[in-house]
Amino acid sequence: MARKKRRFSAFSLSFLDIMSCGFGAVALIFLIIKHGTDRDIQAENQDLAAEVNLLQEEVEFGREHLVLARNTLDVTSDELAEAQGLARRIMEQIEDVKGNIAEVDSNNDEQDIKRLQEKLKKLEEAKKELEAENKKLGNNVRKYVGDGDRQYLTGLRLGGDRILILLDSSASMLGDELIKVIRARNMSSRVKRDTEKWRRAVNTVSWLTAQFPQDSQYQILTFNTGFRTALPGTEGRWLNVDDRDQMDQAIKELNEIVPEDGTSLERVFNAINGMSPLPDNIILITDGLPTQGMKAPRGNTITGKQRLDLFKRAVKALPKNIPVNVILAPMEGDPYAASEFWKLAMETQGSFLAPSRDWP
Repeated sequence: MARKKRRFSAFSLSFLDIMSCGFGAVALIFLIIKHGTDRDIQAENQDLAAEVNLLQEEVEFGREHLVLARNTLDVTSDELAEAQGLARRIMEQIEDVKGNIAEVDSNNDEQDIKRLQEKLKKLEEAKKELEAENKKLGNNVRKYVGDGDRQYLTGLRLGGDRILILLDSSASMLGDELIKVIRARNMSSRVKRDTEKWRRAVNTVSWLTAQFPQDSQYQILTFNTGFRTALPGTEGRWLNVDDRDQMDQAIKELNEIVPEDGTSLERVFNAINGMSPLPDNIILITDGLPTQGMKAPRGNTITGKQRLDLFKRAVKALPKNIPVNVILAPMEGDPYAASEFWKLAMETQGSFLAPSRDWP
């Protein structure tokens, strides 16, 4: 018996055939999409690589010019110091000549008088030239170069005849957070001196001294549970701003200080009363309210309210009518510090600054 032929129909495809066709289509789409993506990624990587190379060239260029600028600045500072020294010597010679003219009586030759007058005239002309040269070089005795090309505008009052800097050197200056302070306290003195927060504090003092008027005087006191002058052997006296070598030595001594112990504002504020003459401008660099007064606390902990009471008692020890400019690097766990130091600055006609971490 002859076998009956099966008729072909589109609806006779098996389920497997349909799945195979679908899988092939998906694979084809995947290859097309992936190929296009690879080309896009490759092109984007080339663009990024070119941009990175360009940025690296700009960074190297900037570093070279930064070194050149700092070298030029050092040379300018040396020229300024030499010019100031020469100006002082010329002033001394002028005074000597004036004294000689005063001693010349009516019996001396007119030629001697004329010679002295001509010498005096030349010295006065030299003095004017040096004064003009100093104006070109700038008014700052020291120069401070920060990181990058920035100029900072602040409301700090940096003038005065006698400027006193108070720098907090307690253990809390080792870090912005309590856990960092505890960790740093157990490290070596070298590590403590190199902590970021303490380096910022020392750099702040260096920046401030570079802005002082040349004809003023200054003193730097560091304090924790006690206090000391930054430059040993200068206790009880004011230092001249125009003595650049002495000021550089004071900053160098600050770099050797290791932050440690607690904070007593009352003790250092009482010490100000013993200065003669009194300062006419105070710049306080600290990170929070005091942890003790004139005596050490009985316990190992202290509350925020107790710190506030210690601060108010310390403020009462301050001499009257002296502006206090506060530079505060806030410490966690001390919520009253910012408001209290701001009130102190406002009540004394000073200023308050809470700088960013890259200042100065």
